[in-house]
Amino acid sequence: MSQPALATDRLGVLLTRRTEANRVFFVAEADRLARVCHQMAERFARGGRLVAVGRCAAARSDARHIAVEFVHPVIVGKRALPALALTADGGPLDAQVALLARPDDIAVAFGTEDGDPETIAAIQAARQLGALTIAFGERSQAEHIFVAPGTDADVTQELVETLYHVLWELVHVFFDHQGLLAGRAPRRSHDAGASSFLYPFLDQREDQLEPILADVARSVRAKSEETSELRAQTIGENRAALHAAAAALQSCFAGGGQLLAFGNGGSATDAMDAVADFRSAACGRRARPALDLTEDPAILTAIANDVGTEPVFLRQVIAYGRAGDALLALSTSGNSANIVAALQEGRRRGMTSVAMVGYDGGQIASEGLADHVIVTRSEHIPRIQEAQATAYHALRDLVG
Repeated sequence: MSQPALATDRLGVLLTRRTEANRVFFVAEADRLARVCHQMAERFARGGRLVAVGRCAAARSDARHIAVEFVHPVIVGKRALPALALTADGGPLDAQVALLARPDDIAVAFGTEDGDPETIAAIQAARQLGALTIAFGERSQAEHIFVAPGTDADVTQELVETLYHVLWELVHVFFDHQGLLAGRAPRRSHDAGASSFLYPFLDQREDQLEPILADVARSVRAKSEETSELRAQTIGENRAALHAAAAALQSCFAGGGQLLAFGNGGSATDAMDAVADFRSAACGRRARPALDLTEDPAILTAIANDVGTEPVFLRQVIAYGRAGDALLALSTSGNSANIVAALQEGRRRGMTSVAMVGYDGGQIASEGLADHVIVTRSEHIPRIQEAQATAYHALRDLVG
């Protein structure tokens, strides 16, 4: 589809809004984000942890997403860093922070854009303990406050997801430059090795902070530009598939059906976010029945322990799915065995299926395992997830 034609389409309007917000936000904040990465690295080097807090459904998905990125790095050779997600399930957020947070920690609060008092109280509690605090929205009272341009909640969430992916990717720069961390002796040289694509501008300047910060800031801007390009590919190439998927979901809901969403790791948290969006009646939309198959740890661990990880979603499709329902599968590779098994079971049961996949679409695309496949053509997992967030937000907008 040509760019002029896309610009007149509803999806084109959504894409333009994101591209401009992405450009404005990361150009303005790249230098500060580089310094935040350095401050975070110093905290981690002293034994600190990342403590993410989120109370509402969408905020919980972001808190869990950032935690899994730091604990289970997808880039080979990158260290696992300690991170916790504190949500409303554990009680008042400020009480949880006061009990569990430590002075050397990094507290990141999600859901403060609208001034949620409980989340703001949690970030205040963390700051009083001496933790480095990061939040979104002018009323958050964090040490580092990031404010997205505009008022579109979906656009804000996508900018926030890119931001915390960038923090995770680039905090590792300073571990590779130990001399830039307080109390660490400089080394004579630096070799970024196989992970150099994370920060391509870095060289061997081991004991000069400002040049490294400038390099990291350039990398922040480059990553945000890559995200915009991948969103454009995802929306542009999959325009027809998104419209067809939206029509299929409208038919599903009109017939009394429900949506079942699922994914692994960061994609599991994206499934959480998608379900929260479908259940919400914000922005004049109708609340839609949706289930998150990643939500219940008792079900997931029972199946994984007794049978294995491959059937963790399939067993739930058997339990909950019926003809006329729909599946939303999120996978960066398109090859995850438990995703494939659930889609195959859904097809046997007469369920409509939508799959959002990365790389070349993997097995799901090549074997046509879903009725509607949206492919994000990248091998870089954080960028895939950011573009997929745009895709499922756009799908939700089209469904209405």
